Amino acid sequence: MHSTVRTGRFATRGFTLIELLVVIGILAVLSALLLPSLTSAKQKGKLAGCISNLRQTGFAIHGYASDNDGLIPYGPVAPPFTSPSDFYPSTGAPTSLLSLRNGRPVGLGLLLQHYLAATPKVLFCPGTDQPVDSDLELAKVGKSQAQGSYYYRHGGVTKMFFTPSNFPTSLNLDDLGKNRAGEPIRALAIDSIFLAPPDLAEFNIRTRTHHRKQAANVLFADGHVATRSNPDGRFTVDLTTYAEVHDTFSKILKALENADEDP
Repeated sequence: MHSTVRTGRFATRGFTLIELLVVIGILAVLSALLLPSLTSAKQKGKLAGCISNLRQTGFAIHGYASDNDGLIPYGPVAPPFTSPSDFYPSTGAPTSLLSLRNGRPVGLGLLLQHYLAATPKVLFCPGTDQPVDSDLELAKVGKSQAQGSYYYRHGGVTKMFFTPSNFPTSLNLDDLGKNRAGEPIRALAIDSIFLAPPDLAEFNIRTRTHHRKQAANVLFADGHVATRSNPDGRFTVDLTTYAEVHDTFSKILKALENADEDP
């Protein structure tokens, strides 16, 4: 049965229920076909945004080195370990922290005052897989522990608790030395893809991943940034087995060393 609307001498026939269902079905099919493309485009946009952020971070590192006899940002000295919530128990360990629990800037956080003062959010990747409030994290710098998106390699320390007698002398941007495999150090920073054991959540040690764990963007010492696929998990720091927690820094450094190998 058709519905009809009459206006003057003309009559307009409305849609039947079957016709409406057909239209709705067609729209549903089109949506299903377009959704993967839209999702892929969105992911690519986030990946590109991450590349841009890392590139700006690279510019800042080069600026810092230019002002500091070629040395990259390093330190500070790790304070005495008092809690599993201290994510920087060793000086010179690769870290995603921007500041320590005492508020002191660390790693890439050392760039915030002068070199990234106008663009601090470049230290956060738009392709994060978990909600991250970058404004909140940045507000913690100078007050408490804050965390960014990228593992930064300002040293090769892998011991869980270690403070060197003096800062290393091999962290010159033009000659960063060799990694544990004897190859030249090339990768300075990489997207964090970190899988944490559930029972450490009470210490705020949680899974933090990017780009759905399928890729990692890498900042190299010469300033260029490249995207590396991660199908085999070579850039994933997997600590889901609690017994492996003591190897945390070694695993993070291994992800960076894997990036060293890539062309």
